[in-house]
Amino acid sequence: MAPPIRVGTSGWNYAHWRDRFYPRGVAASRWLGYLAARLPTVEVNGTFYSLTRPGACDAWRAAVPEDFVFAVKGSRYITHMLKLRNFRAPLANFFASGILRLGKTLGPILWQLPPQLPFDRARVEPFLSALPDDVRGAERWARRHDERTTGRAALTAPDGRDRPLRYAVEVRHESWLTDAALETLAKRDIALVAADTAGKHPFSLRRTARRLAYARLHGARRLYEGAYTDAELDEWANRCRAWAADGADVYVYFDNDRDAQAARDALRLEALLRGERRAEALPEERPSAPRPRPGHFDMRARRSSGSSRS
Repeated sequence: MAPPIRVGTSGWNYAHWRDRFYPRGVAASRWLGYLAARLPTVEVNGTFYSLTRPGACDAWRAAVPEDFVFAVKGSRYITHMLKLRNFRAPLANFFASGILRLGKTLGPILWQLPPQLPFDRARVEPFLSALPDDVRGAERWARRHDERTTGRAALTAPDGRDRPLRYAVEVRHESWLTDAALETLAKRDIALVAADTAGKHPFSLRRTARRLAYARLHGARRLYEGAYTDAELDEWANRCRAWAADGADVYVYFDNDRDAQAARDALRLEALLRGERRAEALPEERPSAPRPRPGHFDMRARRSSGSSRS
């Protein structure tokens, strides 16, 4: 039996999805549960911008079925500010901030690298080597936290403590697609993200992990907006099936959140993978107002929720 293919969205707490995906009358506090009743996974992006809290993670887990999976995005403080150096205390704080409370619903952890960070083996290998292999190892890291999480640290998982932890890296500098960089990821069985960014950032379908395949679909023609065509979804469905047949757990997250298209496309891909065919994507409407500046272009602190994107 092939490993599972899970399809979801990057985030869920989008006010502009109201009436487009979330029905009127469904309170924002119930949006995660509404999404989780229709999709098997979601990517938590708010953890990229700031440390979360145990109470938030408890609420997320309580809102979803037992077999739901949360992918969690790693801290930008480590990737964008420290640029993978001096990471030990921040990595401990990341694991202590509450994500261990997700327990057996904790899935892969995504590290998105900035465009200004070229591959440098001497810089990269210590960080990759430090990443814990399982949840028990993450608990050991969490115990090293500093004062940033004192008083609100979660140091143990409620279950799933023997589960392996998988990692994916989304790169935005061409040097990460060299043989040396790919071999470094492969040595640690860390997945190179297949990131569709409308041609803005490097794109590769190279597999560097045996057990994990991870795709982020930010938009085929414009970043963060626009529907994927049926032909494009067919292509991604075929890739997912091939990765699963090769023995990988497959995760695909849509990030074209404008007009709730991410949720609609995730449902369409899910249907394709089940052998169903949903209706053709509707023609795109011209946006009624200029698109806001994408949130990840600034470095302001964000609340840790599922809504921030990059």
